[in-house]
Amino acid sequence: MVDDSMQALRDGGSRTSRLTANWVYGALPFALLLIAFSPFVDGIALPVYLSLPVYMLHQYEEHDADRFLKNINLLLGPKARGLTHASVWTINVIFVWFLLLGVFYVVRVAPGWGVVAAYLMAINALVHIAAAIRTRQGNPGLVTAIVLFLPLSAWIFAIQPASVVQYLAGAALIVALHGGIAFWATRRGA
Repeated sequence: MVDDSMQALRDGGSRTSRLTANWVYGALPFALLLIAFSPFVDGIALPVYLSLPVYMLHQYEEHDADRFLKNINLLLGPKARGLTHASVWTINVIFVWFLLLGVFYVVRVAPGWGVVAAYLMAINALVHIAAAIRTRQGNPGLVTAIVLFLPLSAWIFAIQPASVVQYLAGAALIVALHGGIAFWATRRGA
């Protein structure tokens, strides 16, 4: 079986298919660039700002060579819809990058909403850990989920002046996001 992204490049593929198959290779240098700018962000917004480049580092570990896509589709089996390059791109760029960017802007005016970034990382880390325990093997993204997500989430939770409503809304949003992804991936193929 020929790797989809390499086949798309050989065939010329559409720009969209090349973008959705290779997006993660822009995440790594962009993450390093964002980290380099972090000294210019201070106070309560700093850990929320760092959540985007840290998430990008996690995405590189997770998605390089389509490791996550192949792993999840293998676990789900042939009857599930599974994930495609387009769905992985949508999840990671639209629902992660833009969500974290939005949270960073909101935190500048309403700091308590930073818990959304913490929940995004913490719940993702718990899913990686639970999957590793369940399958008794590692999975793409497990290392950065433990080493980067858990400490950064704890830092955000510790310093954000969030209300009970912000905690509950943040948790509900991220659980719904993960639930939607799981629902889409596990549906029977059309």
